[in-house]
Amino acid sequence: MGCPLTSLWLEQAPAVRRPPLAGDSSCDIAIVGAGFTGLWTAYYLAGSTDARITVIDAEHAGFGASGRNGGWCSALFPASLTSLSRLPGSSRESALAQHAAMVDTVGEVGRVAVAEGIDCGYARGGTITMARSPAQWQRARAEHAAATSWGRTDVHLLDRADATGILAATRTVGATYTPDCAAVHPARLVHGLAEACERRGVTLADGTRALAIEPGRVRTDRGTLTAGTIVRATEGYTAALPGQRRVVVPVYSLVIATEPLPADVWDQIGLRRRETFSDHRHLVIYGQRTADDRLVFGGRGAPYHFGSRIRSAHDRNERVFGRLRETLVELFPVLADVTVTHAWGGALGIPRDWCASVGLDRTTGLAWAGGYVGDGVSTTNLAGRTLRDLILGTDSDLVRLPWVDHRSPRWEPEPLRWLGINAGLRATMLADLEERATRRPSRIARLTGRLLG
Repeated sequence: MGCPLTSLWLEQAPAVRRPPLAGDSSCDIAIVGAGFTGLWTAYYLAGSTDARITVIDAEHAGFGASGRNGGWCSALFPASLTSLSRLPGSSRESALAQHAAMVDTVGEVGRVAVAEGIDCGYARGGTITMARSPAQWQRARAEHAAATSWGRTDVHLLDRADATGILAATRTVGATYTPDCAAVHPARLVHGLAEACERRGVTLADGTRALAIEPGRVRTDRGTLTAGTIVRATEGYTAALPGQRRVVVPVYSLVIATEPLPADVWDQIGLRRRETFSDHRHLVIYGQRTADDRLVFGGRGAPYHFGSRIRSAHDRNERVFGRLRETLVELFPVLADVTVTHAWGGALGIPRDWCASVGLDRTTGLAWAGGYVGDGVSTTNLAGRTLRDLILGTDSDLVRLPWVDHRSPRWEPEPLRWLGINAGLRATMLADLEERATRRPSRIARLTGRLLG
């Protein structure tokens, strides 16, 4: 696209490079992965125990999805309330408790940012999800009705006038709105969190690649790290570990960012309270107005790579970047001549049943969290607090939430995995085209939903 193929966030908030593990070492709690999951876990543990905690990362804090995402700190959880209520031992009440915990987490992230002096541009403006066709409007009304049936009052149905008063996207019919989301600068948040962990006595070791996680030890390319408790916090990179290839699949999400936009352009677009935004199409898109008045816009559409491979070259897909630019201009024609200054990508982790999980096996001392399906900026915070309570043996409401100790089914072996995921991606794209042509809810989407869950 003629612009830097690097995360805007990581360019604006460069990582601090820390020394690697210096040979064989030991600690009480070892955490593999210095993204949001690993750092939130270390942060809360260090505030509650004198245990020696070491966090290792193959690259540096925030290198992965934590420094490359769309900057939504939201109450979204990848599994629906209905799905959560059907998990073993769960109920309607525990599913609602999970949602309430997610809502509280949005505020908790902001609280920690203030307490630790992390200038991450936190702005709790909520999320507006536009309906821009009759089929999308039908889904918007269904979402509102479903939330109401659960006794929730946080999903608001907006008519065209109220919707365009927040965000003046083309062809708007209406929208849903929830107040439970904050726009953030994720790299400033993750790097500030790393520094807060160090202030609490946590050891961070960069450039230390985990080769295997086993009970009592992590074998790395810098030596063996022994610990009584080991937390796997590797999200989209999990498949690279022995025995973990089919636990989650890494799927790429790509993002572009514009130059800072002048006030008169923002007057035409909206987002005065820095609301995050999307619409009710099938292929996910997401955007936010940054603290420095850029528009950051991303979405799915990049292919899944055979064997769950992750390569730096996969961060770049000019076809998808081009589609994102076209979609952005289609939403907001005023941006037709605006310069896109950054384009980047990164892998997120998707479990087979689309349900994130957190847990601890007390017989082995191995703990884990992940499978956020792109909703990780906030969910990682809840994971960190939950892992703290699990590891320390604290009986709390958090350890009784339905996602705790959930085990998702494994993904199919290759080539079925590659064929199925990419066929699903293609079907999702076709579903949106079908709805544009027929102005009715997509039959393709209904079938794909049954197949992929």
